[in-house]
Amino acid sequence: MKKIALISDTHGRLDERILGILFEERPDLIIHAGDICGSPVLKELANVAPVIAVLGNNDFDEYGEDVQLFAHPVVDGVRFLVGHIPRDVQIGFNGCRALSAGDPIPDVIVHGHTHVPRLEYGPAARPAQFIVNPGSAFRPRSEFGRTVGFMEVDAGMVKDIRIVDLDGKSVLVWPEKA
Repeated sequence: MKKIALISDTHGRLDERILGILFEERPDLIIHAGDICGSPVLKELANVAPVIAVLGNNDFDEYGEDVQLFAHPVVDGVRFLVGHIPRDVQIGFNGCRALSAGDPIPDVIVHGHTHVPRLEYGPAARPAQFIVNPGSAFRPRSEFGRTVGFMEVDAGMVKDIRIVDLDGKSVLVWPEKA
């Protein structure tokens, strides 16, 4: 089983409370969905776990060739599509900007940009299984405040997804608890 942290829209700042949550959760991997806005953010995150990051609309090509507009990691058998802007990664009848003809459909789409946490699954996420926006680590635009996401994957299956605020309180969860 692998634990993945999801973060977006740090805008050059990484709140110490988010670092605290990350160290507490001990993810195996961190996915940053863009608007990094400074190499020090990626270096701080790399002190917690390996990082996969994509460029946001406020980023420049300053992080090296490993940070592109899109990422397509496969983690413990789960296929991800990561991009910053939702319309670039959401798959419609004509595909999407982030996929080429013949690319496999991702299990999980991760994006940022809106600064609002999002967790969709089932028909709302099709053809993927999940669409996740961890919200904003710096400039939130929702009542949830600053947020970061976590998910566990195992043998090609998503086991759980949580988006938490800076107090560690879950704001969006799958599977939903009764």
